[in-house]
Amino acid sequence: MTKTRIIVLDDDPTGSQTVHGCLLLTRWDVATLKAALTDASPLFFVLTNTRGMDAGRAANVTREVCVNLRRALDELKADGREIHPLLVSRSDSTLRGHYPVETDVIADELGPFDAHFLVPAFIEAGRVTRDSVHYLIQDGRAVPVHETEFARDSVFGYRHSFLPDYVAEKTHGRIQAERVQRFLLNDIRRDLGRELSQRLMALEGNACCVVDAETQDDLDRFAAQVLSAAAQGKRFLFRSAASLLTALARLPPQPVPRERMRAYVRDGRPGAVIVGSHVKKTTEQLERLLAGPGTTGIEVDVDRIDVDREALLKEALTAAARAHAAGDTPVIYTSRSERRFDDQATRLAFGERVSALLMDVVRGLPPDIGFLVSKGGITSNDVLSSGLALAASRVLGQVLTGCSVVRCPDDHPRFPGLPVVIFPGNVGDADALAEAWRLLSASTTTLV
Repeated sequence: MTKTRIIVLDDDPTGSQTVHGCLLLTRWDVATLKAALTDASPLFFVLTNTRGMDAGRAANVTREVCVNLRRALDELKADGREIHPLLVSRSDSTLRGHYPVETDVIADELGPFDAHFLVPAFIEAGRVTRDSVHYLIQDGRAVPVHETEFARDSVFGYRHSFLPDYVAEKTHGRIQAERVQRFLLNDIRRDLGRELSQRLMALEGNACCVVDAETQDDLDRFAAQVLSAAAQGKRFLFRSAASLLTALARLPPQPVPRERMRAYVRDGRPGAVIVGSHVKKTTEQLERLLAGPGTTGIEVDVDRIDVDREALLKEALTAAARAHAAGDTPVIYTSRSERRFDDQATRLAFGERVSALLMDVVRGLPPDIGFLVSKGGITSNDVLSSGLALAASRVLGQVLTGCSVVRCPDDHPRFPGLPVVIFPGNVGDADALAEAWRLLSASTTTLV
């Protein structure tokens, strides 16, 4: 019997923020992919971290994953275990990322596809799409994303919130706006999906489509029709945020409610927080966290990295150990000042050096910390793959909306059983980071 598996190529590890019970892979050799394809969960994530790379490197990494995935699927089919893949290129809900680079590579290696869909709505974080315009809800107001700070990103900036125009901009006119098929709210909500089903079945030639959604129910309706069309042989590729994955996977509620995530904290001990993201929301959250008792802020001056790296590392680790010994949570964060770079390559290279230093900090944290919170998408990817050297981890659920918890294996050489919170840079209100810390620091019964 052919099984369907949702395979998510995630450009940072935050795409798991609406699901649970699934694997996150930081390696993608054939054996690891085969194990994930035969896992009990209906979906898994391959953490490519391509948002932290330039376009050429992102394409190469995506291609490597796809080549190995095709081989894994072929080997399983030869053993009588055929898998029907549903492929998702998961990226940022504010439209930052290597589109169409990644979807083009996936189509080259794993196609042909009848269509690819842009579905950026992330309901839990107030990102919605209406009349093909993508909005960010800020202070109760729907702001077109091209008017936000995210559109001014020095690597992934853009000028349009109207998704057909965004597609034309990012493809440099290869896909013209008028050729983009629009699936509007009325299309999704009316007629019990019959017209939607007919439209999906008629798609061919890797048609580019953009999809509206204001509620999770919109995505559930759309996903139901997509799954029906896929069962009839249609092949679709998705470029989406996290909320679509909830609809496609159709998972039950997470087994451990967020109020009980504290039960995974090791022996009730204080944890540690690593903050790499430098967006405005993260800075506000960091300030709120440090304003309360029980935490010690440790600033890493990124201007010193290229001239005084070893001293900077030693200072951070010494301060972290001192805070931990005093019963506080060390909060290690990069300096908040905005740096200017001559070009994209220089910025990305500097970001890699900053992350490498933070990962040395992670590796040197006291081995008996109770939990770890990683703030920022790229930072979290590096924490899992480099700082903790996890080939795979399983998502326990979310401690806050959009903030997943994974756990180190019990045989981890330094941090056995350590719960790790993957906290995206742009998620939550000003108090969210402090709230996550409080939930993990509050007294509760330990899980067995």
